[in-house]
Amino acid sequence: MAKVAIIGAGSIVFCKTLILDTLATDGLEDTEFALMAPTTRRTPYVESFVNRVIEANGLPARVWLTTDSREAVKDADYVITTFQVGGVEGFEADYKIPLKYGVDQCIGDTLGPGGVFRALRSIPVMMDLARDMEELCPDALVLQYVNPMAMVCWALGTTKVKFVGLCHGVQTTLDLISGYVGVPKEEIDFLCAGINHMAWFLKLEHHGKDLYPILRERFERPEYYVNEKVRGEVFRHFGYFMTESTGHLAEYVPWFRKNQKALDLYCDEPAFGGESGAYYNWCKYVAEKYASGDILADEPVELPPRSVEYGSYIIEALETGRTFKFNGNVINGGMITNLPPDCCAEGPIYADGAGLHKTIVGDLPPQCAALNMTNINVQRLAVQAALTGDPEHIVQAIALDPLTSAVLTLKEIREMATEMLEAERQWLPQFEGKTIRPTPTISIPRDVKRAEVPIDPALAIFARFGELAR
Repeated sequence: MAKVAIIGAGSIVFCKTLILDTLATDGLEDTEFALMAPTTRRTPYVESFVNRVIEANGLPARVWLTTDSREAVKDADYVITTFQVGGVEGFEADYKIPLKYGVDQCIGDTLGPGGVFRALRSIPVMMDLARDMEELCPDALVLQYVNPMAMVCWALGTTKVKFVGLCHGVQTTLDLISGYVGVPKEEIDFLCAGINHMAWFLKLEHHGKDLYPILRERFERPEYYVNEKVRGEVFRHFGYFMTESTGHLAEYVPWFRKNQKALDLYCDEPAFGGESGAYYNWCKYVAEKYASGDILADEPVELPPRSVEYGSYIIEALETGRTFKFNGNVINGGMITNLPPDCCAEGPIYADGAGLHKTIVGDLPPQCAALNMTNINVQRLAVQAALTGDPEHIVQAIALDPLTSAVLTLKEIREMATEMLEAERQWLPQFEGKTIRPTPTISIPRDVKRAEVPIDPALAIFARFGELAR
């Protein structure tokens, strides 16, 4: 019997999906689930539902609750992380404060001000969990679902725990590509690599035939382009299709959300396509719905087909030896040779009875690696801020964010970061007693005379050209 600890089991729908996937897997019917959340406000609903499923299907599985993460992970074989520190209240500050300054986020959980502060809240909790695992279940594997995926995994990479970060962007994008090119997704041979929420389909083939010419032709048709304007534009100009939809991708680059003109032109799709605060509004709606009572009370107890989530397939491969190929997030270490070795990269991984084995991809096309690096720079400084408690790294990380830097000045970025830090202090223990240094305001009188200081030689040359022109 494998023991699976789910940290953040109050995420009811996702937790239910992962458990049902596991119970529906041949060879995993006897899994023990330890469900952990800081409170028992929601987890009893999950426990009751899972017990009904176990009984109805005659399974030898077991499920139990705890509010103690150390108890949950003790002797665990797998630890699934699905928590959200700060909940909807923290998310509200992530979205509304930047919006006040003009930074319009649709999702706000991966990069930008929202992604940085979500990382600052999540990484300390993840590091505490990793230390407990090093002591209580040193051989366990973390199946990491917490966003921002790349930043949290990067921080986990500084510990001794084994982990892989899991996202469904590749699966869902492949569904989209399959529909565009008219080929069943099971028949598409693909290679996808990059970073989480910005991975590139480097190869798309069907029986040895390149599918990219068909995909490019489709995206020049209005009826296809209108569905994914942002992803379509990046595809046009960078040459490769990416894993994230308009709502996500528009936040990671500087071109589509920087002003109202760009928003109206590219981000006019329905929810999650570009709507301001779409994900925050959705999370708020779901939280209010959960507060009404046991939403799993009337759920069917028959085991459904497994979902597209990778978690159960990885556990199956490790427990039974059945090989499974997937895209996962790990410390790069040379998997993608033109991205930093210490960053978190996403690429093809094989799981089998011997463990996880990443594939060497080599170099990304240079333009793809360059766009990835604009996000990696932010990730690096945000991770440093979370691990060291240096508030200046918060400002520096957000200042390098492509969207924020297209909208705000450095002074405005510092003021916004300061307001966000003060609003979210209750979830940021690493910054206790620390503040962001304010920027002095300098008033320049109309008649001010420049100080007599050495002139930059380059400026002196231009000054001389000006004198000659006169």
